[in-house]
Amino acid sequence: MTIELLDSMGVVDTSNAYIRKAVAAPASDVLGRIANLETRLARSAAEIDAAQAVRYRVFVEEMKAQVAPEAGRRKRDVDSWDAICDHLLVLDTSIEGDAEEQIVGTYRLLRQDVAERTGGFYSASEFAIGELLSRHPGKRFMELGRSCVLPEYRTKRTVELLWQGNWAYALKHGIDAMFGCGSFPGVVPEEHALALSFLHHNVRVRDEWAVSARPELYRTMDLMPPEAINPKKALAALPPLIKGYMRLGAMVGDGAVVDQAFRTTDVLIVLPIGKISGRYLNYYGADAGRFSSPVS
Repeated sequence: MTIELLDSMGVVDTSNAYIRKAVAAPASDVLGRIANLETRLARSAAEIDAAQAVRYRVFVEEMKAQVAPEAGRRKRDVDSWDAICDHLLVLDTSIEGDAEEQIVGTYRLLRQDVAERTGGFYSASEFAIGELLSRHPGKRFMELGRSCVLPEYRTKRTVELLWQGNWAYALKHGIDAMFGCGSFPGVVPEEHALALSFLHHNVRVRDEWAVSARPELYRTMDLMPPEAINPKKALAALPPLIKGYMRLGAMVGDGAVVDQAFRTTDVLIVLPIGKISGRYLNYYGADAGRFSSPVS
């Protein structure tokens, strides 16, 4: 996660055109359902506010991230990108009350066309995204960020629904590649030497997809020689989100970045649509139809 670019008050300006779009949008189709869980985009500013409250519980209360004083007073994780992103939600419809009270997980989605009109990508403060984009002028990129799930919902079903939503959204908007930060807890990369070295030697991006941490922030991931790495132990040491991306076919950028504000060590995940594992395309459906209707 990167250090946030908060507005002067640390809150989202709901007069922003992109927030107005969310408020005015009709109820969108549900992107996926598994039992009592469903995934869809936020339909209102109130739902975005509720997603920010979930993020605060995970990032600040649980992970001890630092936020602006006003955001801390309001108990919301907020930054300037919230106003331009689409917010993917997972809701537990068995919880009584309004949709805002049912949000148990969230993801933030930023398409390249939107980013180019409104100040760029969030990840660019840590990684040299521009070099990657310039190498693929004909492709459409999407940034994934701010992924979080409440502790009691960190299950296979919730993760499946988050990916179902991402995949359905990517298909709808003709996305060619996704990227975003994946985080290890703590600000000492050496504490994750096994996992970082495994990523460096085995799934580092190459050739046309190559991308690195910004030079002034670059921290090496090459902390152990290949012969010293136990793959089974390395996989067990990976955060679940990064491991999940790897299973889909994702690659990892060169170099890590320490984010002092969020108390994390970040790597860049790069996932070209064309490299998604056929196993997962078959599972979710090439048309994202796997969980598009209620199933038990």
